Amino acid sequence: MQAETDNSAHKTLAEAARERRDIVSGEVMPEHRLVRFVASPDGVVTPDVARKLPGRGIWVAADRASIEAAAKKNAFARSAKAKLTVPDGLADLVEKLLTKRVLDALGLARRSGDLTSGFEKVMSAVRGGKAAWLIEASDGAADGRSKILNLARHMTPQPRVIGVFTSAELGLALGAENVIHTAFLGGRSAKSWTQDVERLAGFRPLLPEDWREER
Repeated sequence: MQAETDNSAHKTLAEAARERRDIVSGEVMPEHRLVRFVASPDGVVTPDVARKLPGRGIWVAADRASIEAAAKKNAFARSAKAKLTVPDGLADLVEKLLTKRVLDALGLARRSGDLTSGFEKVMSAVRGGKAAWLIEASDGAADGRSKILNLARHMTPQPRVIGVFTSAELGLALGAENVIHTAFLGGRSAKSWTQDVERLAGFRPLLPEDWREER
């Protein structure tokens, strides 16, 4: 019983250590819902989407409006208690960095066997309940995509869908050509990737507008 109590206390402390306060809203939330920033040696606000750069972290909710508000209201400098320079287009830079992080993770997942690509292989993964995410090229044909999404609608739980990357972008990330349909298989890697995708969703829609009728 004592061991169970100690483990619970340790877990609670670990969870608390992964929570940070958004400098805009003042809300305390998990790190994976925030973007970390640090001050560079010359006093420039620098995004740290991997949360690894040295220095005191400044945390902002992972969405465009919050980062733009932090820049407009001088919240970075107030939080750091120092004069800081906020680069123009900071929210755009964060979106670019998150996009690269999400795509790079797909390449790692392919090498570790956590991805499968191609229409038939993706359909099989969906039928088997193995697909956590369906990654569809934004410029892919509607016919194949609709068949996959229609099958996914009948699964419990349903795979989530992302369609923000072109076939060329997916191909570059995966080291392949003509990448249209990809499934990220469920597991620890998918859970970690989901956190970054959800941060990216604060900056750009995960689905093209004209896909919504297909879902």
